[in-house]
Amino acid sequence: MLIVHGLVLTMSEGGVLEDGAVRISDGVIDAVGSTAEVTKCFPEDEVLDADGMLVMPGLICAHTHFYGAFARGMAVPGEPPRTFVQILERLWWKLDRALDEESVRISAQVALSDAIRHGTTTLFDHHASPNFIDGSLDVIADVVEEAGVRASLAYEVTDRNGPEGALAGIRENVRFLRRLRSNPSPRLAGTFGLHASLTLSDETLERCRAEAEPLGAGFHIHVAEGREDVDDSLRKSGKRVVHRLLDLGILGPRSIAAHAVHVDPWEIEALRSSGTWVSHQPRSNMNNAVGVADVPSMLRGGMKVVLGNDGFSNDMFMEMKFAYLLPKVWRGDPRLMGADQVIRMAVENNARLASEAFGFPVGKLEPGAAADIILLDYRPYTPVTDGNFPWHIVFGVSGSHVDTTIVGGKVLMRGRKLLTLDEERIAARGLEIAPAVWQRVAEM
Repeated sequence: MLIVHGLVLTMSEGGVLEDGAVRISDGVIDAVGSTAEVTKCFPEDEVLDADGMLVMPGLICAHTHFYGAFARGMAVPGEPPRTFVQILERLWWKLDRALDEESVRISAQVALSDAIRHGTTTLFDHHASPNFIDGSLDVIADVVEEAGVRASLAYEVTDRNGPEGALAGIRENVRFLRRLRSNPSPRLAGTFGLHASLTLSDETLERCRAEAEPLGAGFHIHVAEGREDVDDSLRKSGKRVVHRLLDLGILGPRSIAAHAVHVDPWEIEALRSSGTWVSHQPRSNMNNAVGVADVPSMLRGGMKVVLGNDGFSNDMFMEMKFAYLLPKVWRGDPRLMGADQVIRMAVENNARLASEAFGFPVGKLEPGAAADIILLDYRPYTPVTDGNFPWHIVFGVSGSHVDTTIVGGKVLMRGRKLLTLDEERIAARGLEIAPAVWQRVAEM
């Protein structure tokens, strides 16, 4: 298939191509260039005419929670939570316990419909459903395959549901990672999920490390999201969160540390030197009032900072806008966090993370990369160049501009109509089961 007559953002050495074209063969990009050049080389190919639309790699979300779908519109009984832990206790730790197999499936379908619609083609999910653990990742994996996107899955191990709950979470991670080894899929990857230092004992973390090492798996864990995580770690170990987790073998080049808001300079250096991925979720941090991660300093130090959404909408263009604006307000300095830095984090670094996770190039429009491509009906009224396209993305582009979403050469949405998931059916079923999920939450 040829995508022709597009304004192509390659996110690689090719830069910005006016009247550009991309050729897809067997799910992989094998040519990028001008429309005239590429069509001359492949005159018999099926043609998708971009008609001047923006053509760029599909976006990647480095940290999310599909299971949070039923939180939308749900009332939290009692007075509003005043602290981060109260938010966890009154909302998230009740909602995850209320999920059964069907609500896990619908949550994933809702999240991935939203992702396709907003041009997010690869996601790193962090799942929890304490009353439906065994096989829960298979349910989500089935939805991923049905939707046609890519996802790295993990089950959240925690001690908050007792020893048996922790062991069941460990077993689910191990089982799913072994499944991926024996039956690989180009649309699926896995990490070993952990909740956070404040709900995990040394013994549980050591057990997780021992189980993950033979599988070559890294960890996906919340790190110092709230101050409570720091206080708990100091009480348990006399160490701050990053150093506790490093000493227990949890962090490193295959692991994702989500948030890293309350880390001191020594912890930032430990994250950098250990090669740990750090995912930034500005909308979630603002919503939970946990603080602001020092992402500008992390990026300046060459850290592997990536962008997630923590379960907010899968419009990663919106997340980029908040990532651009928040540091300026935080420090009172409009020079902080240029759009080029946002693109480095949200596109370049996210692409590196996904490429390592899946074992092949993802997130660029270049020969040999996965054909994960989005077309956006964005009509610029100022020139788009190699030097200024990040500012077009931050100030001009939004998820509502996405017209077409392609993953592995398969068209998942065209003309804003989803082709792999039935949005109306999914929404109707969600409306049917949401009251029962909410009732279970209210009874806890």
